[in-house]
Amino acid sequence: SGGGSGNWGWGDRITPFFDTSKINVVNHAIAGRSARTFYTDGHWEKTIPTIKPGDFVIIQFGTNDGGRVGDPANKNRADGEGIGDETVEDTKPDGTKELVHTFGWYMAQFVKQAQAKKATVILVSPVPHKDRWETGRDFETFAQWDAEVAKAHDALYFDLTMVITDAYKKVGKEKVETFFSDPHTHTGDIGAQFNAACVIAGLKSLPDNPLGNFFSEKAKAIEPYSAGSNTEAAKQ
Repeated sequence: SGGGSGNWGWGDRITPFFDTSKINVVNHAIAGRSARTFYTDGHWEKTIPTIKPGDFVIIQFGTNDGGRVGDPANKNRADGEGIGDETVEDTKPDGTKELVHTFGWYMAQFVKQAQAKKATVILVSPVPHKDRWETGRDFETFAQWDAEVAKAHDALYFDLTMVITDAYKKVGKEKVETFFSDPHTHTGDIGAQFNAACVIAGLKSLPDNPLGNFFSEKAKAIEPYSAGSNTEAAKQ
């Protein structure tokens, strides 16, 4: 999430899809974080006290989590691969050493600690890159790890990467070009609004539509996502 540089995330633009007389929508996302740094920088620690019984917590990481641990280009953000308990040591710029866990380990911490506060946790895979949705799929391994963590810890999950990819394919490349504020990764306001609608389509696809009672009129116009179907994933 951001906005200062013309970058906006779907978390910034999802509130209008909910009836705020029934549910309070709060965005705790911080730009440039990986699952690892959101955890180690203390942002998750600050988020936990805000979670109350009955809350829904939607968690998305992966965009900043790739690459090799120890590669300076990754700004000490990369996690280990997979969902296991193995660790690898990373030396930070100040010379201190950090024991780095797998992506799935960090995600599992988020899930378990939110569930301990009696919240329903929903994991979603990342927004596809501007240059990675037309051919093949983006974030395949992260989506798989999300799904595995969700299954292991009784959390919910949907493949937001593909919800958005399918929606991008329906509107076409020319339109999608207008969604991004840079050549590769970040969406602008229009893209954030479009992707927020895709999140609603994904939420509606979950078993028993757990957030159904909290949607606004704006959200009611959106069809649930169905992989491979011809229904519009996001009506604008």
